[in-house]
Amino acid sequence: MNFSIIIPAHNEASSIGLTLQSLVNQTLPPKQIVVVNDNSTDNTKTIVEDFQKQYNFIDLVNVTSSDKHLPGTKIINAFYKGYEVTNKSYDVICKFDADLIFPSNYLETLAFHFNKNASIGMVAGFCYIEKNNDWVLESITGKDHIRGALKAYRKDCFEAIGQLKKSMGWDTIDELLAKYNNWSIVLDESLHVKHLKPTGASYNKGAKHLQGEAMYKMRYGFTLTLITALKMSVKKKSFRYFKDYIVGYLKATSNKPERLITKAEGRFIRDLRWKGVKQKLF
Repeated sequence: MNFSIIIPAHNEASSIGLTLQSLVNQTLPPKQIVVVNDNSTDNTKTIVEDFQKQYNFIDLVNVTSSDKHLPGTKIINAFYKGYEVTNKSYDVICKFDADLIFPSNYLETLAFHFNKNASIGMVAGFCYIEKNNDWVLESITGKDHIRGALKAYRKDCFEAIGQLKKSMGWDTIDELLAKYNNWSIVLDESLHVKHLKPTGASYNKGAKHLQGEAMYKMRYGFTLTLITALKMSVKKKSFRYFKDYIVGYLKATSNKPERLITKAEGRFIRDLRWKGVKQKLF
């Protein structure tokens, strides 16, 4: 099974070398790794070039965009710059972050799951962060959701969902659309991936309302957005997250940005979300 991996990277000199080393050491080597150096001002480019000298399956794409570390559009725009030069004969396309250390059997285990069942569209492990000299499951990680940091898609699933949306919320929409198109998702608890930077630690404050806007674009409706905002606020132990979600959603209801999904997909997603809420409550 052929894996093509795209890694958007913005000022990741402290971690990109560790990420690449963990990927070139895989028991099942990837067919191609494309690092997209997105306007870095540190040594990210030089580190990747050093790896290129040793491994002919690593490619580097240099792009110039905003120097702000924003989630959503910036990341996916960088992903597509990498996708342009990706060999399209892949079986699985991966979007990985540049601050991860993968266990050596990671890709081999993904391939095992994909080969086991043709209806499996996405597979991943879990992100762990260092806390008190120990590696613990990152608090915002759910057992039923693949983190945006380590997405892996079967090619047919990737095409069925219309690839990745250039918007905040892309890493939720992909899974919901996969389920809408009858693909299943597998999370393997045996795969512990070290996440060197906690999620959102380096994001620009300008992104604070984008999650609420994403709820609007995904046709969640106000009540589901309210529940999601409360859940995130509790997980992050900060009321600010609740306020930012709601303000972002209300702004979107006024500005009416383009929806990311159809009405039929929206109905499916709301039904799926409400089913999940009821299961957790009862």
